[in-house]
Amino acid sequence: MSETTGHDLSGIQYEGKQDHSLSRVALVVSKWNTEITEALFEGASFALKEAGIPASHIIRADVPGSYELPWGAQCVLDADPEVDGVILLGCVIQGETRHFDFICDAVAQGCMRVGLDHKKPVIFGVLTPDTQQQALDRAGGKYGNKGIEAAVALLEMLDLQNSL
Repeated sequence: MSETTGHDLSGIQYEGKQDHSLSRVALVVSKWNTEITEALFEGASFALKEAGIPASHIIRADVPGSYELPWGAQCVLDADPEVDGVILLGCVIQGETRHFDFICDAVAQGCMRVGLDHKKPVIFGVLTPDTQQQALDRAGGKYGNKGIEAAVALLEMLDLQNSL
């Protein structure tokens, strides 16, 4: 995909009608690629607050890198059963080795497993770009902020769970 193609989906906003003033969510944030992950965190927390979740109901847990994100989500959900859902925020930039493939696959599989095991939405908000610039473009740059998209996905999954 060329640098000039892509979609700014962060223009989407949460359009659900459910009250989230009592919702409790956790954002598990990788400390690796901090410039990117902090921007994702800011986008996600902004979108959650806009949907009515009080700042005091947004829990942040930092982990060393993206590989540790699923374990961080597991720890949060085990420690606080009142947490309704989790967003994993990280960034793994393609390098010259297969390390990228192993990390991305492990994080995606771990994210799904934690969500299914806890029967709560765990959202994969991990960027997997080829370059630092592509990451910046998706963390508040020309393609929006994927942290916002992850927050909207979590809100919609909470709505689905609450409607059943």
